[in-house]
Amino acid sequence: MKKRNKIKLSICALTALTLLVSGCGNSDTKSNGDSSANKDQKVKIRMAYWNKEDSMKTLLDLIKVKLPNVELDYQFIDNKQYDNIIATQLAAQSGPDIIAVAPAASAKYAKLGYLDDISSLANLYSDAGKNVYSTDGKLYAIPGISWFEGIFYNKEIFSKYNLKPPTTFEEELNIHEVLTKNGVKPQAFGAKSWEPMMKSSMGLVMNDFLSKPENKDFDVKFGQGQTMLDGNWNASLDTWSQLIQKGYINKDMLGVDYDQALDEFATGKAAMWESGPWALETIKAKNPNIKMDMFPFYGSAPGEGWLIGGPGVGFAVNSKSKQKEAVMQVLQLISTPEGQKAFWNDNKGGSSYLKGVEFEIPAEYEGVKETFKAGNVYAPWNNWGNNAQSIIEDYGKHLQELLGGQSDVSEALKATDKKAASLHK
Repeated sequence: MKKRNKIKLSICALTALTLLVSGCGNSDTKSNGDSSANKDQKVKIRMAYWNKEDSMKTLLDLIKVKLPNVELDYQFIDNKQYDNIIATQLAAQSGPDIIAVAPAASAKYAKLGYLDDISSLANLYSDAGKNVYSTDGKLYAIPGISWFEGIFYNKEIFSKYNLKPPTTFEEELNIHEVLTKNGVKPQAFGAKSWEPMMKSSMGLVMNDFLSKPENKDFDVKFGQGQTMLDGNWNASLDTWSQLIQKGYINKDMLGVDYDQALDEFATGKAAMWESGPWALETIKAKNPNIKMDMFPFYGSAPGEGWLIGGPGVGFAVNSKSKQKEAVMQVLQLISTPEGQKAFWNDNKGGSSYLKGVEFEIPAEYEGVKETFKAGNVYAPWNNWGNNAQSIIEDYGKHLQELLGGQSDVSEALKATDKKAASLHK
C-alpha cells in the first residue's frame, strides 16, 4: 500500500551500516539551544515514514510555505524494514525528529522513553483518533488521516455480466463463480505479501465473530494473553477459506506482489482488488477511463459490512530531538484544518480525527457510505498491544502457508497463538 516517490531524498553521508544503527542523526545546530530561536537561520529536522513522499506532497509543500524557518528532510523507509531500523536508531538515542508510528509502536516507544508527551495537542482530536496513540493517559502521537481497505470493483465488468455488488459473503463467492465461468479473473491478489491474506480473512472475522456483542472485548483480551484465536476464529476462517478451496485465491498468487495486483485491476485484467485510497491515483494514472467503486467485506448475514481500517499513522516526537520547538511547529500545523486538508489531498477517502474537520467522500467510495455511517471501520490488531505488528505478520505468513497447502485453518491459528504467547512472556 505504499506510494511512489516524487521528491528527491537527501542522503546521509554515512555507510549503510551506520544508517541502520544510528540513522542520519539528529539535525545539526550551530547554537547550544534550539536553533529555531534564530529566525534568520533555517532549522533542519528529519521526518521518517513508511509511505513515499507522494502521500505527503501537499502537506510538505504547505510546511515550506507556512514554516519558512524549517527545512524538513523527508525519509522514506520501506515498511518491511521500517520498524527494525527506527527501533535500532531510537535505542541508539538517535533517529528522526518526527517519527511515523503505528499504534502498537507508539505504545512500545512511549514506555521505553523514546517519545515526548505531546498531550498539549490532545484536546484538538477526537477520542477515536487519539486513544490508540495514548499511553497511561498521555498522548504520544497525533493521529493522521484514517485509512480504510475494502474491495474495489470494475463497474463496467460487473455491468457486462449483470453483476451487482454483494451484500453477503455467499453473494461474493457467486460473483467469483460467474466471472470465472466467463473467462474473467475475479480478483487480483498480491499474496506474495502476508498483508492481503491477513486483512481479507479478518474481514470475515469482523462480520461473523467480532461484531457479536459477546465478543466485543475479545481483541483486548487477546492482546493481554487472556484468550486465543484457535477455538474462536475457526468457523469464520473456515467460511473465508472457500476463496482458496474454490481456487479464486490460488497458489500462483503467492508470486504476485502489490504492484502487479494493482496493474491487473487497473488495466481490466481482474474485476476486483482489495486495497484502499492510497492506490486510487495510481490506478487512475494507469487507466484514466476506469469506472470503479468499492464494497466492504461481508459476512454470512446481510448488513452494512466492515472495512479494515482506523488511524493510519501517528506522528510522534523523538525525545532526543534537539529541535523540539521546530518539531512542535510542524505538528501544530498538521493539527489545523488547513494542515489536515493538505494531508487528505494525497490520501483522499480517509477521514480526519481533528475536531470539526470533515471531508467529502470521493465517488469511488459510494458503495461503502453505509459502512461508514454504521461506524464499521476497524483493525482488530489495534487492540492487541505492543506486539501486534509481530503477531499479524506471523498470522499472515501462516495464511500464506495455508494457501500453499502446507497447513489448515486450525494449524494456522494455533501457530499464531503460540507466537503471541511467546511474546507475552
